[in-house]
Amino acid sequence: MKQPASDQAQPDRQLRGEVQAWLARHWRRLPEPESRWAANSPERIDWFDKVLEAGYAVPTWPAELFGLSRPAESSAVIAQEFAAVGAPGAALDRYDIPANTIVQHGTDRLKADLLRDALTGRVRFCLLYSEPGAGSDLAAVRTTAVLDSDRWKVNGQKVWTSGAHTADYGLLLARTDWGATKHRGLSYFVVPMNQPGVEVRPLVQITGESHFNEVFLTDVQVPAEYLLGAEGGGWGVLQTALAFERAGMGNNARTSRHNSLADNLIELARGHGRLEDPVIRDSLAKVVALRELHLLNNTRAKLEAERGGSSSVMSLGKLAVANLLHAEASVRSQIVGARALLAGDENPESDDINFLALNAFYYSIGGGTDQIQRNIIGERILGLPKEPEVDRDVPFREVRHG
Repeated sequence: MKQPASDQAQPDRQLRGEVQAWLARHWRRLPEPESRWAANSPERIDWFDKVLEAGYAVPTWPAELFGLSRPAESSAVIAQEFAAVGAPGAALDRYDIPANTIVQHGTDRLKADLLRDALTGRVRFCLLYSEPGAGSDLAAVRTTAVLDSDRWKVNGQKVWTSGAHTADYGLLLARTDWGATKHRGLSYFVVPMNQPGVEVRPLVQITGESHFNEVFLTDVQVPAEYLLGAEGGGWGVLQTALAFERAGMGNNARTSRHNSLADNLIELARGHGRLEDPVIRDSLAKVVALRELHLLNNTRAKLEAERGGSSSVMSLGKLAVANLLHAEASVRSQIVGARALLAGDENPESDDINFLALNAFYYSIGGGTDQIQRNIIGERILGLPKEPEVDRDVPFREVRHG
């Protein structure tokens, strides 16, 4: 039973003080990584080790899994205190995709092999889900995994895989039973990426970055113990992973490249003398309203998760943050006017505005498109009729494809 607010306040204040004191003793500013996809430096890994040993990395997990067996509210308190000083590594039990998926569905060997390294950043992961013919409909993946003695042999192609070029492991959705219906014939694996048969080809994005990739898998080997969940139960494991992905995307939007005023809409408007403009103020008010809506959606999703409810509510946060980023992009262009057409390092503010506007589309596509989130919200939250699926109950080998 959840504690009343008055009963919970004292433990939270005590925990907040403990975390603040611990940070004062241990936290020292770390060099920023070259990119979010770069391997962690030894200094960052050492820091993540300290956070893990203190129990602050995954405070809701039990001690045998590096946690403190604290309630979800405590994880939020710890995350706030780490954010206040700019320290990374806390409350990974809320958003970390590979670690949370391994804890909920992984074998004992998989947890022993990879969990600590996943939490400390010694190893990096990518998500091997989408394929050229299976993006919006992930249940249509055609990459195959066949059990051969004590190992699975994987063949197929994935695309739009963020970070595959630096990943040590991939979370893979593959088909293990072509006679089952499309949702029931899938299994979910952890795939070692540094082996023969894995070919990664970078794709250039609209922002000029290249963290998306094509991945080709030819007779790739996966230990039998690196299957997550039951054979044929991959769709359920995927839902766990997607819930954490959408929660993370709903809370961790990208910032600008040059750290200009473009990140702060109020200061951007003030710097350009537009803060008193009634049209700009109206647009800013709409953004503030969307931000408040996003916070409320996140609160609802966390409460639902605490009650063991559906991950569908995470779609509200994912859709809200995409709408928010597009609205913010529009306001930035309104404030700056024609200068928003400029780009390049010699125009850092305009370049940031362009980058943030283009990157907003990533949030409308990655982790499930806006259209998919609307379908989930309509069907699973609002109870609207499902869209027709003529291939849902057909053995997958009989499903027509292009």
